[in-house]
Amino acid sequence: MLRRRDDRDDPHFFSVSPERSNPHESLIADVERFLNFFSYGRRLVFRVSSIHCGPMTIIQSGVSIVRGFANGKRGHIAIGAHSELGNQVCLHAWGGKITIAEEVFIGPGTVIYGHGGVEIGSKTLIAMHCRIVSSNHSIPPLGVPIRSVPDIVKPTRIGSDVWLGAGVTVLGGVTVLGGVTIGDGCVVGAGAVVSKDLPEGAVAIGIPAKTVRFRS
Repeated sequence: MLRRRDDRDDPHFFSVSPERSNPHESLIADVERFLNFFSYGRRLVFRVSSIHCGPMTIIQSGVSIVRGFANGKRGHIAIGAHSELGNQVCLHAWGGKITIAEEVFIGPGTVIYGHGGVEIGSKTLIAMHCRIVSSNHSIPPLGVPIRSVPDIVKPTRIGSDVWLGAGVTVLGGVTVLGGVTIGDGCVVGAGAVVSKDLPEGAVAIGIPAKTVRFRS
């Protein structure tokens, strides 16, 4: 069920799971009703405290959606119309922003962290178990706990009509350019690690991902 989890630090944590939640928990709606709306083509706009879900969107079981807080501000998550989130997809804004355009498919087990802002363009295909982040840890001197140092947050943008193969990792915040941008129409091979910008129409593979050709 889609439920508010009181055992989490974030009071705006919601998750989708096949189990029935405690009847005393605060419910926005029964997930089965949501899935009926989504799966059978009825139009429904889902809005819960800055979590926006457009009409004709499919959300499979086990999806985790968390706004989070950063610097006193709540995160924002928006999912465009006709998009689909596969089983066990994780969208955690961590006080930042995750914006998914219309007709986007995100495969099972994919994790997206929105600390510095993640934007995914329309008609993009993200295969299973991809990882998309928009921040990085700085490395303090030895003796200073890594967790005590603020993250480096930089935006990550994935264009329209992009295909990320299974297990691709997109590492925002690791380049001097201020985050990673994958241009419109790019194809990234399975298992690649993208740490630098890819131009429009590039076909890239490897660790780190390198352009091997362009779509004609």
